[in-house]
Amino acid sequence: MTPTLLGRWQTRILLMETVGLVITLLFCSGFFGNPEGSDYFWLLQYIVVFGLGWDYLYIQIQNFRWDQDWPAALQWIAALWEGLFIILLSDVAEIKLPGTDAWNLGWFIVHYSFVWIAVFITSQSLMRLIFPRWRFRGGQWF
Repeated sequence: MTPTLLGRWQTRILLMETVGLVITLLFCSGFFGNPEGSDYFWLLQYIVVFGLGWDYLYIQIQNFRWDQDWPAALQWIAALWEGLFIILLSDVAEIKLPGTDAWNLGWFIVHYSFVWIAVFITSQSLMRLIFPRWRFRGGQWF
């Protein structure tokens, strides 16, 4: 599938606010032995919002590829960059994101990894099985 910008946005929001939200709610409740709190929910929303901007950049990069696609290897690189971006904002630039009072780098990495791997697996398997036409519309739902 070659995603369109609108398809990227719709798919990102759908997967993050379903699959990502379920995992985030488990983190917010302390299910994994982590500190409880709403910081994980806020971080998920920052990942979604910043990701919408990154998707615009990814579409521009995708246009330079000969087949104009976005393979899974580039998804992994994009995920690494998106996580590092949040870390750079919070730890290196010391920008305090609202709602993240108890920022913990280690738990952020664990949370982000769980969310991203679950979203990746869902997008590569379940989405293709449950919504077969999704692939032929560039990831667009509407």
